[in-house]
Order: sequence, then structure tokens, then C-alpha cells
Amino acid sequence: MAKNKKYTVKYRRRREGKTDYKLRLGLIKSGKIRVVVRKGINNLLVQFVEYIPNGDKVLVGAYTMELSRDYGWKAHRGNTSASYLVGFLAGLKAKKCKISDVVVDFGVYSIVKGSALFAVIKGLIDAGLNINCDESMFPTNERITGKATIDNISKLDKQKLDKLYGVYKKNGLNVSDLVKHFEEVKNKINTKWQQ
Repeated sequence: MAKNKKYTVKYRRRREGKTDYKLRLGLIKSGKIRVVVRKGINNLLVQFVEYIPNGDKVLVGAYTMELSRDYGWKAHRGNTSASYLVGFLAGLKAKKCKISDVVVDFGVYSIVKGSALFAVIKGLIDAGLNINCDESMFPTNERITGKATIDNISKLDKQKLDKLYGVYKKNGLNVSDLVKHFEEVKNKINTKWQQ
């Protein structure tokens, strides 16, 4: 970091909004493996990262793309249900690699109660990982399973419904079957990784 009497230039990754170095240092000092959660509009990534002085090492990861490719997820990959499922998948993969005690790294994302990021954490905990998190931050089970989406459909007109849930129809999923589809995909993940 360049220093001057008038102004101190921040590190490049901090200026770009990619890394919060103060938070990162605190997480690394914990000595635990970090669960890195990164969210885009359509996809989500969960990685278990270990600090090594030469650079971080990714031990195992899960992506929402895997849900549609390997487990038949037909709904949107950026919603709360997909976030929970990718957290559940990542947690089961981590247990296979004998990872149990982790600390969460949200990076520069804002911490919002009930967000998709906390759905990931709920999925990790349900998979059997030890994570310290207040349960009041998790989204409701209705949002996680998709029941809240089904309740929302009755309030929408046909044009708005096609605009918001057209991807579901395109992939051959009726929106009213979302809860059933969620349970099917969760069971597929569970049977594959509990062997």
C-alpha cells in the first residue's frame, strides 16, 4: 500500500471491491478452513478453502451448475432453494473429505437476514458441518422448499407469471410442483453422497 501524507492508496483488490483484507486476516487467524460463498445472478459457488502462505488451496467445491447437470434441477439456479441445495451438496462433499469445523467467508457481500447466502449456511449445517451461526438469520422453510413461491403465484397475472417463471416452463417444470421437485433433488444428492 503506497503511503503519502495526503492520501493512502488502498490495495487494488480492495479498490475493486473484491477483498476485505481486515476480515480475511481475522478468518485466517482462526486457523479453520473457510467456506467461501460467492453469488452471481444466475449461479452460486461454495468452496472450502485452506490458507497456505503461497496462496489459498481449494479443497472441495460445489456449484449450482452441478444441480442442473448432475441432479436434474429444473428451476432457477440463483434462487433460495438452489442456494440451500448447493450448500447441502457442498456440505456432504466436505464430510467425505473429513472437513467438519469451518468458518464462513462471505467476502464483501452485505449480511442480510434470510438471504440466499444464509440458505447456503443452513444447507451446510443440515449436511452435518459444525458452523457457528444464529438460526434467526436463516430463511424460512417455506422459502427454502419453494412453498413461498407457489403462494406468490396466485397473486400474479398471466403475463407477469410467464415473465418471472418462464424458465421453469422451458425446462419442463410446473411451478406448482416446485416443493416436490426440491425434495426429489435433495434426495438424489443425499443418496449419492451418503454412500
